[in-house]
Amino acid sequence: MQFTRRKSVSDRRMPGDAPVKAIVAAAVGLAVYVSGPLSCRAQSEPEPSLSDYLPPSEPEVTRDAWRQRIEDARRRAKEVSRERREHPELYKPVPEDPDLVATERLLRDDSLQRGDIVTTKKGMFVYQGRSDQPRRDQDFVPVNPKSVR
Repeated sequence: MQFTRRKSVSDRRMPGDAPVKAIVAAAVGLAVYVSGPLSCRAQSEPEPSLSDYLPPSEPEVTRDAWRQRIEDARRRAKEVSRERREHPELYKPVPEDPDLVATERLLRDDSLQRGDIVTTKKGMFVYQGRSDQPRRDQDFVPVNPKSVR
């Protein structure tokens, strides 16, 4: 006669047992991880406060002093605004001379080579300068000197 052993309840495997064990293991691991840093948090530095951001030489400003600063800034802004309205000529930008700007651009142009022709309001010019020397106004020779006024 042959005896067979019956499986006990602990030997039986239910479908989906592996995911349950993995979830339990992950929950235990998470609990250990979370509880670990809690014991160290008391030893860590406290969170920064407002006084940590203020320069050490300046004490915290009172509410009245802060309001006074705001009023002073508003008064200065109104004074500047009035000054600009009363004397706009002092605040106008100095217009740049377009001819001077174009000349400066030509003198800084690194792509110019000897023999290149440039056109300006004053006519056409041939670049006669050398690449190893800085550019000068004299490096640009008129193409047709008679047409230059």
